Amino acid sequence: MYKILKAEELADKIYLMDVEAPRVAKHCQPGQFVIVKMHDKGERIPLTICDYDREAGTITIVFQIVGASTLKMADLKAGDSFRDFTGPLGCPSEFVEEDLEALKNKKMLFVAGGVGAAPVYPQVKWLKEHGIDVDVIVGSKTKDMLILEDEMRSVAGNLYVCTDDGSYGHAGMVTSMIEKLVGEGKKYDVCVAIGPMIMMKFVCLLTKKLEIPTIVSMNPIMVDGTGMCGACRLQVGDEIKFACVDGPEFDGHLVDFDQAMKRQMMYKTEEGRAMLKAQEGDTHHGGCGHCGGEN
Repeated sequence: MYKILKAEELADKIYLMDVEAPRVAKHCQPGQFVIVKMHDKGERIPLTICDYDREAGTITIVFQIVGASTLKMADLKAGDSFRDFTGPLGCPSEFVEEDLEALKNKKMLFVAGGVGAAPVYPQVKWLKEHGIDVDVIVGSKTKDMLILEDEMRSVAGNLYVCTDDGSYGHAGMVTSMIEKLVGEGKKYDVCVAIGPMIMMKFVCLLTKKLEIPTIVSMNPIMVDGTGMCGACRLQVGDEIKFACVDGPEFDGHLVDFDQAMKRQMMYKTEEGRAMLKAQEGDTHHGGCGHCGGEN
């Protein structure tokens, strides 16, 4: 069992937990993920590592309620435990293996959308700890949905906050901030974009036009996390890849986002049925004729 040491709600339907997992904390690197299960028959939920403390033996995860399992997970409190907490899985971010002196000469831009701030944070923190300052753009729908702002500000060279509705920071999408920074004369050797699939797609369309190499995380389409189910199959250039074992990070200019988003949509009907059943209990009888009833 893996004890939850801290549990808090960061924003509406977005939660943070510190979990006691010393073996995972000892070996993990930025960019990797874990799989959690609440009980023997629980769903396997892949979550990118938000932070880690090797000395304390803890891992920080951030998740958003998107279905029945994450809805139940949000009810867990400090003192509760996960049945399984497997990791680290996936490949670390590429820069972890790069020559530090060469890395210090690169101008890097990180773009985080929504809950994507969670996996961006440990990467920016690792770079800061190795003497490298980077620019970070964090976007959210509203000020109330913004997460990890103080944490990100403490490790970023420059932090630019965007809100879709203009309630805080720059008014507009993260792509408009990228254009603004480049228009002001900023030059970047690489961009790392993590967030909703549609956000990553449009960031990549822009950075391709601006000729900025871009890395994306395809964690949003992972299901099993070990390469067995095939749900996270991706077209990356001329190759077929699987996000969980070959990634989760890939060259964003080679990813077929339209195909990936179609695959992601395939699971939403089933997830929606499970969510309604969890919320409505015995009253969810399937009378609409669309959800399959008790099946």
